[in-house]
Amino acid sequence: MAVQESLPLGTPERPTLRVHRADHLLVADMVEPGSKVLDVGCGEGDLMVLLESRGVDCRGIELSREGVNRCVSRGLAVVQGDADTDLTNYTDDAFDYVILSQTLQATRQPRVVLENLLRIGRRAIVSFPNFGYINMRLQLLINGRMPRTENLPATWYDTPNIHFCTIKDFVVLCDEINVKMERAVALDRYGRPLRLNAPWWFWNMFGEQGVFLLSRAEKKLPPPQGEWLAP
Repeated sequence: MAVQESLPLGTPERPTLRVHRADHLLVADMVEPGSKVLDVGCGEGDLMVLLESRGVDCRGIELSREGVNRCVSRGLAVVQGDADTDLTNYTDDAFDYVILSQTLQATRQPRVVLENLLRIGRRAIVSFPNFGYINMRLQLLINGRMPRTENLPATWYDTPNIHFCTIKDFVVLCDEINVKMERAVALDRYGRPLRLNAPWWFWNMFGEQGVFLLSRAEKKLPPPQGEWLAP
């Protein structure tokens, strides 16, 4: 869902109007100005343009040559690369934030990719379509076919997405790899945040997409051994 944001690019009487995706606006609000950011799977660079307009130092990595060419033509610092294989080339804590927007479900090893995001960035921001969304469930139940929505328009045989997940699936994965969720937001089909105090099952049912701000949780210390054990 796109949201219009008025930017002072035209005359005072007729400001230029740009249209940004709702999840892009939310992601941009999670990033502190002046931060160093890597946008993984940056597409044509729309989120990078938005971030740079807010004073963020942004770099990008994109799989498609067409996307890279479009980004470069817009003056963005983007290289061609694969999230599944090329994130290992980045050093630890190279960025303040690493962003994976609507790309997790297209990776071959989502868990490894997520671990790499939090290795090379002090924080990670991940957004993805929720396959547990009620419209998806109803399409499967009533039609008995793989669902299609505005956010997931491709047919099952022509989609780049290979690892669909639900919001609940993602929360469980974060628990398994000891990831701290600093902020979590579920957006409805109109790009509006669902109420913050709603239980996870409500988000999993009525959220069309999820957006998560993550950081590394503190490592748990092993229990004392040997003479340190209490009798």
